[in-house]
Amino acid sequence: MALRVVVGAGGTGVPTALRFADAGDEVRLISRRGTGPDHPRITRIAADATDTDRLTDLTTGAATLLNCAMPPYDRWPREWPPLAASLLTAAERTGADYVIVGNFYGYGPVTGPLTEDLPMAPTSVKGRVRAQMWEDALAAHRAGRVRVTEVRASDLLGARAASVFGFVVLPAVLAGDVVRYPGDLDAPHPWTYTGDVAATLTAVSNSDVAWGRAWHVPSPNASVRQVATLLAEITGAPMPKLERLSRAAVTELGRSDPIIAELPEVMYLDEQPLFLDSTVTEQTFGVTASPLRKMLEEMVAAAQA
Repeated sequence: MALRVVVGAGGTGVPTALRFADAGDEVRLISRRGTGPDHPRITRIAADATDTDRLTDLTTGAATLLNCAMPPYDRWPREWPPLAASLLTAAERTGADYVIVGNFYGYGPVTGPLTEDLPMAPTSVKGRVRAQMWEDALAAHRAGRVRVTEVRASDLLGARAASVFGFVVLPAVLAGDVVRYPGDLDAPHPWTYTGDVAATLTAVSNSDVAWGRAWHVPSPNASVRQVATLLAEITGAPMPKLERLSRAAVTELGRSDPIIAELPEVMYLDEQPLFLDSTVTEQTFGVTASPLRKMLEEMVAAAQA
């Protein structure tokens, strides 16, 4: 039995806490409001993770500190740096291994499959934020101050998943409305199940070979149209009608919505085929991608509840 500290009680933090707890570990699940599942081995704690002294106290004795936090999308440049610095410092002070949930923004536009050995080459503000977080953690690892690793996911599906699909496609399909999506509707794209993020996080946390590098969460590829059609099939909704939102349209919508205003700089991820290579994760840890149907069924059940 080990103590795990999970920061963030959202789409990736909750399934990760549950996975550790179900395996017999003790979990401190930290969020600003102290929310989370009711489980005998999960202690829900309301705390501000930017309070480094408080976070250090809560992390003392832990084997792993997991960064599953997610500041509001439109406030990343302001809120991520102090939060990431606090988490890294707490891990260094306590000797806990540090595991970060990341994404693909740091790679920038890529031609060909996304592999973990790609250099950080961000072209967006949010990409530079994510790249700097990883580079700071990796520098601490190389200096011998802490063991770190990053688990990188694509667009999330599953209960509590925060993604454009969940905000735009799911409610439109359930309501029988036209789906207006900011990207190529027929380009292959990887979709990551929140439960598979949790499986990868727990696997790397228990490994001696995971540290000092990143890992990709195994994720199936499908187009937005294919996923929306499967969602309609699962729910019995009418066959969805999809329209592609142009950059100009998204920019105009962003004038009245601060979250949508953040999308144009990362729309390159949805404007062409995107292929994820997770071979190393699969071969090293035995983690495989869950079926899309499972992800969507869980997402629908959560939305209807």
